[in-house]
Amino acid sequence: MSSVAVLEGRQLKKRFGQVTALAGTDFELVAGEVLAVVGDNGAGKSTLIKILSGALLPDDGEILLGGRTTVFRSPTDARRDGIETVYQDLAISPAMNVAENLFLGRELRRPGLLGALVRQVDDRRMRAEAARYLAALNVAIPSVSQLVETLSGGQRQAVAVARAAAFATRLIIMDEPTAALGVKESATVLDLIRRVRDQGLPVVLVSHNMPQVFEVADRIHVQRLGRRAAVVSPRTHTMSDVVAILTGATT
Repeated sequence: MSSVAVLEGRQLKKRFGQVTALAGTDFELVAGEVLAVVGDNGAGKSTLIKILSGALLPDDGEILLGGRTTVFRSPTDARRDGIETVYQDLAISPAMNVAENLFLGRELRRPGLLGALVRQVDDRRMRAEAARYLAALNVAIPSVSQLVETLSGGQRQAVAVARAAAFATRLIIMDEPTAALGVKESATVLDLIRRVRDQGLPVVLVSHNMPQVFEVADRIHVQRLGRRAAVVSPRTHTMSDVVAILTGATT
């Protein structure tokens, strides 16, 4: 794992009326890691992730991408800078096939006049590229022409992760990727997260599932009362240690 900072947040603050969601939190993701973000409800995890993915603007503080200050005014800005987010609802279309979902909003056009004037979609190239992306991540789906609504929950999650990995150049944020999955499907998604990391994309993993966090994370960012309470390693801290930090029993 490298010590190079890919994404940083410094003294990020966010209020919603009288509620302080972030009270000056720091954040740091380094290259080559899976960084888990944990914390109780109300700790500011969701607000932090929304700021880092461009869904919210902070009231104060700064974000640095590759060491340079940046401002994300929308998720489009974050995606343009190479940050892809896999949300809990996956943002996939069940009535479309796997290839169409991988290129949703980024459809490949046919070459020549058909693509330029008629804007005809190049289905054949999208299917070929989708198959290549899935194979690179060792995702087992029978056919990229299969409708997503016919897939299992784990396969749908894999499609969403593969789409993020296909277009991310800096990092991927995953918000509770195993929340609705069973044990076997969760294990498949955790393996997929490792493969994404091993291919060179650092991952921010937001999760309430502490055993899974300890299984896959290289470091753990503990959020408490709107601030970063600690950053620990699964190699040096136990689950009980992390729970004690996030509940305030220890620091």
